[in-house]
Amino acid sequence: MFLPIRRLIAVVPLVLLPLGAVAACGGEGTTTDCSIDACTVTFDRGVNANASILGVKAELVGVQGDNVTLRVAGQQITVPVDGRQEVEGLSVQVQSVTQDQVVVRISQGGGEGGG
Repeated sequence: MFLPIRRLIAVVPLVLLPLGAVAACGGEGTTTDCSIDACTVTFDRGVNANASILGVKAELVGVQGDNVTLRVAGQQITVPVDGRQEVEGLSVQVQSVTQDQVVVRISQGGGEGGG
């Protein structure tokens, strides 16, 4: 009788672990869609937009034409739309810029990332 309960107790933390990593992303003036090793962050323009993702803070500093200036892990970088830049072991890719929003994908390992 105790064996199924012990299995449940052992399995529940393993099941919840990925959810904790996904739930750890979020911020102000942003929406996030995170997997274990990557997040797509939609920054609202015209506000102090920032997100805490993958253990670092990312914030939108500004947009000049097709170039987006971000502060990621304390470092300021400028990335063109459809461009990619490495910072602190992360790959930062600007996917789109509109009048209202900037969409950025940040992945671990400096590569494409999964999910």
